[in-house]
Amino acid sequence: MEEFSDKKKLELEEKIEELEAVRGKHTELVSVMIPTGFNISAVVRQLESEKSTASNIKSKQTRSAVIDSLERIIRELKNYKKTPANGLALYSGNISKKEGVQDIGLWAIEPPKPLKVRMYRCDQTFVTEPLREMLVTEEIYGLLAIDRQEATIGLLEGKRIKVLRKLSSGVPGKIRAGGQSSQRFHRITEGLAKKFFRRVAEEMKELFFDMPRLKGFLIGGPIPTKEEFIEEGHLVTKLKEKIISVKDIGYVDEHGLDLLVEASSEEISEQEIIKEKKIIEKFFDILGKNPSKAVYGIEKVSLGLERGAIDTLLLSKKLTKEEIFEYEKKAIEIGSTVILISDETEESDQFYSITKGVGAILRFSLE
Repeated sequence: MEEFSDKKKLELEEKIEELEAVRGKHTELVSVMIPTGFNISAVVRQLESEKSTASNIKSKQTRSAVIDSLERIIRELKNYKKTPANGLALYSGNISKKEGVQDIGLWAIEPPKPLKVRMYRCDQTFVTEPLREMLVTEEIYGLLAIDRQEATIGLLEGKRIKVLRKLSSGVPGKIRAGGQSSQRFHRITEGLAKKFFRRVAEEMKELFFDMPRLKGFLIGGPIPTKEEFIEEGHLVTKLKEKIISVKDIGYVDEHGLDLLVEASSEEISEQEIIKEKKIIEKFFDILGKNPSKAVYGIEKVSLGLERGAIDTLLLSKKLTKEEIFEYEKKAIEIGSTVILISDETEESDQFYSITKGVGAILRFSLE
């Protein structure tokens, strides 16, 4: 899975801001979205058909704007032999602010993440929501719902739960035989269960070992199976150390993954809160012990950005969207790490009250 870099995120955000600033006088702004893998020729045929429909629009000005916009998009699409890997979003419309003057603008955006929406729409604004959703920071967690008969391995990406693998063990559910055969049957089922646990652990290693944005694991199932798996399942140390939540759940299918995520909501939120607390603590620690290596406030932080001195920029979410965007843009230009500080903890409130929302850890002193 390709990392969504700060640079790509900023570029996309700039384009979205530009699109959202455009306002049509009527429903004359055309938005077209082509999802990953969709036939681009089929979209061209659809838009040719929409051109014929648009000829029935009563307003001459709106009719002309819509038809000209569709023609611009069709011409652009004919430059593509096939839909790009992540899909394609196209926007066209009259961007002139002068009454009676037509200036048809065109935007063709190859998104940094797969586009899953197919759309054609004429409106007074461009439809940017599917692209804006890509700007949301996605925390990735591995999921495992397991009992002795079945296991479902999944992924929590942002708010989406995706099933990756389903496995079954062949271990019988209940043992009814008596005497010696019961003991022998028990040994056999224990062996099968351990073999199943090893297989699940191998699948998890294959799926998650080299996943760069993996934040942790959530594991669920009945007592004591999930604990047995953790103890005996041969899960590699790198993955075992990432277990942040172990929950009792009664299902081990897709529904079980839903229940697991719901039951682990507190642990997931705590991960981000802990990370935030640590960076704020680090900032104030440097500020106290080595004040030449940390600054805060608009004037000093701006100077740090200008000189390329900032290693890590801390911005409170209490700042305006425009302020955050401007700081982010300058920081990315000099290769700084940008961290947004929430307004949900005592530490974040303290950060804002002292810094007014802007602080930085420096690469070198400004003196």
